[in-house]
Amino acid sequence: MARVDPIPRQEMTPEQVRVNDKIASARAGGQAGGPFAVWLRTPQFADIAGDLGLYLRTKTTLPRRLLELTILITARLWSAQYEWYAHEKFVDVAGLEREMVEDLRAGRRPRFTAPEDALVYDLVLEVQDRKGLDDATYRRALDLLGEQTVIDLLTIIGYYTMLAVLLTGLEVETPDGSTPLPPLPKS
Repeated sequence: MARVDPIPRQEMTPEQVRVNDKIASARAGGQAGGPFAVWLRTPQFADIAGDLGLYLRTKTTLPRRLLELTILITARLWSAQYEWYAHEKFVDVAGLEREMVEDLRAGRRPRFTAPEDALVYDLVLEVQDRKGLDDATYRRALDLLGEQTVIDLLTIIGYYTMLAVLLTGLEVETPDGSTPLPPLPKS
């Protein structure tokens, strides 16, 4: 059960309505959902976070395939149900293989065919687990992606980790109440 309920539109301040509508229009919905529904309590932050998310999804050098892969890996690591739910629908558009996505959902390392996919997986796990990036992984990332894309990738990991922390900490539910991520296997 969600720990914080969305603010009903009729109870929103004019600023909350303005930010809600701006965020909802960028995400094809009538009301801001997920983390943005929570952040509407501070509409200025919701506005900034919404703009940042839109920028990261549409203006960085990270290809869409690697962007969605990064988001799904981050959602899986945090068991962020809403984050997974919100991005799983982009799997086909991004060109991610269903088998890879099902391995991620199950908490297994997929069999990657593209070296960039394997790099993103390894880099996200390393940053999340070690709270840093070793020189060998950094050099590999530079060789495959280039400096600006590595910077963009790390920024995207940070942004979606911030979302995952909020979503899991407040137990934000998916719009349909589903739990698309099973519990991670015990290691």
